[in-house]
Formats: sequence, structure tokens, C-alpha cells
Amino acid sequence: MRITSRLVSAIAVVCLAVLLSMAFRLHVVQGAADHVRWDILHQNPATTPATLTPGGVAFASARNPNTLSIKLTGSGTFVAPASAGTSSAVTGGGTWETFSGNTSTGSGTYEVTELVSWQFARPGLGGFNDLIDDGTAANGNAVLRVRYSDGSEGVLGIGCEGPGPNIGILEGVIATKGHVTYWDAQAPVGGVDANRTLFHTH
Repeated sequence: MRITSRLVSAIAVVCLAVLLSMAFRLHVVQGAADHVRWDILHQNPATTPATLTPGGVAFASARNPNTLSIKLTGSGTFVAPASAGTSSAVTGGGTWETFSGNTSTGSGTYEVTELVSWQFARPGLGGFNDLIDDGTAANGNAVLRVRYSDGSEGVLGIGCEGPGPNIGILEGVIATKGHVTYWDAQAPVGGVDANRTLFHTH
């Protein structure tokens, strides 16, 4: 009887240690920072499946007046802290061009200076020949603070919903530049290589 009690006690201690270890590892994983790459992507629908590469373009429009629009390219990376706060661990940028109607009103480059927020939604659903990154494709949204080459500042919002059931994410980009708010993202259209984004997590 004494041996059985000791055996049961030993098993209980081992099981408790294993459970505590699993709980600790789960906490570390859940509390880990996200290392994320973002892209305004180029999609070649001529291949089967469609091929995704960096170097795409996206458009967003203002409302007052709605003749104002911005064209953006870009890619970069950021480290999103487990606290879901801001982060200066960012890289990347791209090009910008603004329009009034069909008339170009300025152009240049921009650089990302800060991550304002990152919301992971779900793993990307695949179905593409992804040549952008060897990380895990992801859907979600990010807001980045940016500095434009003409000295103005603003924010860039990136949304990636991807294919599959709609989950309430705006696919494409929105932006501010100075006082102008380009908050109407152009939606992607089948057969048109524009207004698509993608995240990859590591």
C-alpha cells in the first residue's frame, strides 16, 4: 500500500510539472511579438494558380472633393509587440502620387516610421503561387505612420481579407497625407492587377 501511494504521488508530481510546463510555453507563445511583412502586391492572373509577387499598386480616394486620389506602392516589415501597442521596429516604404481628377498633383517616395496598430485575423487561405515571402500568409489589418518625401506626414492603413468567407476587413489601402484623408479604398476587381495586399508572419 505504501509503494502504491508513493507511485501515485510521483505520477501526480510529474503530471503537475508537465501541465505547468505546457501552460508556461503556451503563455510564451501567446505573448510573443509578431514579426510581419506587408506588401501591396502584384497578382498575375495569367498563371494557374495566380502568381503573387511584390511591386503592386493600390488607390484610395478622398470625399471632399471625391476627385482627389492617391496611388501607392510599397512593402516593409514591422515587429508588433505582444502588448498590441505601437512599435518603432519598422522598415520599408514605397512611392506615392496624388491626383485631382486625372491630373497628377505631386509624387515621390515615403518611408514608414512607426507601427500604430496590428490586428491578426486568420491565416491566409492560400490557393496562390506565393513568391513574396516564405513566412505564413495572413489576413488582418495594420496602421503605419509614414513620412512623405515632400515633408508631409500621415498614416497608411493596409487591409488584407483574402479569398474565402468575408470577415469584415477592407481589402486594399487607405491613407492620410497632411490634412487630406484618402479613406475610400478602391476595391480589387477581377482581372485588374491593383488594390491587393498581403501579410506574412514569422
